[in-house]
Amino acid sequence: MLGAIVDLGIPWEAIEQPLRTLNLPDWRAEVKEVRRGGFRAKHVTISAPPEDRHRHLHDIVNLIELSGLSPRQKELAVSIFRRLAEAEAYVHGTTPDHVHFHEVGAVDSIVDIVGTAVGWDLLGAELGISSPVAVGAGTVKIAHGEVTVPAPATAVLLQGVPLAQADVNTELTTPTGAAILKTLVSRFGPLPPMRLERVGCGAGSKDFPQRPNILRLFLGHLQPEPRSKEQPGDFPPVDHLWVIEANVDDCSGEVIGYCFGRLLSAGALDVFATPVQMKKNRPGVMLSVICEEEKLPTLEAILFAETTTLGARRYRVERTVLPRKRVVVQTEWGPIGGKLVTRPSGEKYFSPEYEECRLVAEKEGIPLRIVHDAAVAAFRQQSLVEKLD
Repeated sequence: MLGAIVDLGIPWEAIEQPLRTLNLPDWRAEVKEVRRGGFRAKHVTISAPPEDRHRHLHDIVNLIELSGLSPRQKELAVSIFRRLAEAEAYVHGTTPDHVHFHEVGAVDSIVDIVGTAVGWDLLGAELGISSPVAVGAGTVKIAHGEVTVPAPATAVLLQGVPLAQADVNTELTTPTGAAILKTLVSRFGPLPPMRLERVGCGAGSKDFPQRPNILRLFLGHLQPEPRSKEQPGDFPPVDHLWVIEANVDDCSGEVIGYCFGRLLSAGALDVFATPVQMKKNRPGVMLSVICEEEKLPTLEAILFAETTTLGARRYRVERTVLPRKRVVVQTEWGPIGGKLVTRPSGEKYFSPEYEECRLVAEKEGIPLRIVHDAAVAAFRQQSLVEKLD
């Protein structure tokens, strides 16, 4: 994944700089072009001295949170490790905080995973789509012995994901790869209609005679789907999502708040609560989760695990999404990112990211609204300069 991101045009130096802020023992990286099955690709090798310790989830989260990564990069990296921990905990019958990360907790693996999060953020991709996943066949040796492919944690992580047949008698998708996919990818299926801008090829370490061991990343812009007659020609296209609803009248606010966080980390597009009056005149809340179809099993499982609800409803909905892209503006306190949104009329407006504004406000000891307004003003000034140029 790192090799493919670098091959797409993100300089390795731009990825390495924030990685060096992690409090890790010395490590080095080698980026080179290699051949796999006759095709060229970029290969990134991270090497570090061996360690005599196994890290837990909280150790790695602390490393990430105390680093110089951006808020978005921290969020992506923590989500990948949290998914790994949850899958391993399920497999071994324990809790995520008690999972010992073996290979994944080593310095080289931490750099691999966090580097992927940094690189993905620098790509600025708004949507990740993947083909069906080839997991391989046969058996593989892990820290707990020899197991069949896919490894237990990989199988748990890929629940709800379409799998592809593979003619290679080895492991093609590891738990780490599956966790990265589930974090960065929102949809699985064929390549969508798109205007292709660049292709990046990242090489795995092994070289198989049956197929090139290459991961390809396609970067481009989605093409609008054909509009129906009822849909105005200048209106954004419609996509199809699912809503899960559950009524709860015997859960504390703390539990519901925690459930919100887990649902969003697991891939929910939005989560909200509506006050409702339930039977026997008991006040309660209706939890609503908006998600893509492949996320349904995971998110329903979280609802049943974290709340006292005895049932959940689901139904399909249509959603119209305005085009948006990430824009970074320069303020007197440094860069602040946000979304540049285009309305059907062609009008554009800039919405600063709350988390980035919050961090600046807390650091500088100033009201949030001042940071927010300054970011909007900086965007207007930046747009004016670009028009004059």
